[in-house]
Amino acid sequence: MEYRYLGSSGLQVSALSFGAWVTFGTQMGEDVAHECMQAAHDAGVNFFDNAEVYAGGVAETIMGSIIRKAGWKRSDLVISTKVFWGGKGPNDRGLSRKHVIEGTDAALARLQLDYVDLIYAHRPDPETPIEETVRAMNFLIDQGKAFYWGTSEWSAEQITEAYGIARSEHLIPPTMEQSQYNMFHRERVEREYARLYREIGLGTTIWSPLASGILTGKYEKGMPEGTRFSVPDYEWLRENIESEQGQQNIDKARRLRPLAEKLGCTLAQLALAWCLKNDNVSTVITGASKPQQVVENMKALDVAHKLDSDVMEQIEAILDNKPEPEASFR
Repeated sequence: MEYRYLGSSGLQVSALSFGAWVTFGTQMGEDVAHECMQAAHDAGVNFFDNAEVYAGGVAETIMGSIIRKAGWKRSDLVISTKVFWGGKGPNDRGLSRKHVIEGTDAALARLQLDYVDLIYAHRPDPETPIEETVRAMNFLIDQGKAFYWGTSEWSAEQITEAYGIARSEHLIPPTMEQSQYNMFHRERVEREYARLYREIGLGTTIWSPLASGILTGKYEKGMPEGTRFSVPDYEWLRENIESEQGQQNIDKARRLRPLAEKLGCTLAQLALAWCLKNDNVSTVITGASKPQQVVENMKALDVAHKLDSDVMEQIEAILDNKPEPEASFR
């Protein structure tokens, strides 16, 4: 396993990580989840991602139980969770000081942990002053309930404002951003955040590297049964796939397949390896509903070494969506 620093911090995270989104508590129970986490851990994964909203908190409960039963050394793990959608009450959602602190306490109880390594503001909250959120996150770190805090799907302007408030008030600024990033979703990570990597040392823990499964090739012949699209509250994923843009992306994935075969890898491994080539990606969060999928995903590290400039140019010719200015690739 390769380990990368989380932005300009001294924390190292595995280049490939494992997340509980969609699968834990919805597509699989604790036994299979344990097998998947064990496969990831055996491969050297140290970063495991979660959120209070995943399966209504059940995903955190499952992950916490697995960590306790596995007996893994806590200092070898980097565990994250995210707060924003914690329930239906008026103060159970958003980024108020009340919900940030209470939501984190509830997440720690479900995870059976004294602290998480990373805590995220899961989305920007237009109803809460950014300073209030910054101070709440700083409090969590001062209390030892989290070691680093960051954002998820915040704009560069919002992150910059949070960073500026923290610096001016002698508080701890955000360390990382968790943003969607894949071959079809590039603008924010490659262009919008470009100056933040240089100016504040922003780290990134990217999600959906396989574009909700498009980059596995499983939708080339239509919608298969038993996918995440049958999971309640994820109908929007089906709409994305069935949209005109989604169909265009499926066609591009189909055209990428021969290149993957030439490299001796799967389409999914190629897509993960492509994400790994971005110097500004701290870790690529993978997901799986079967342990064998975890094993196959981990092989993307070897594929990344095969993506020389010639191969990257062939990929870009198919994608035809490179933002300007482009990110720095190895």
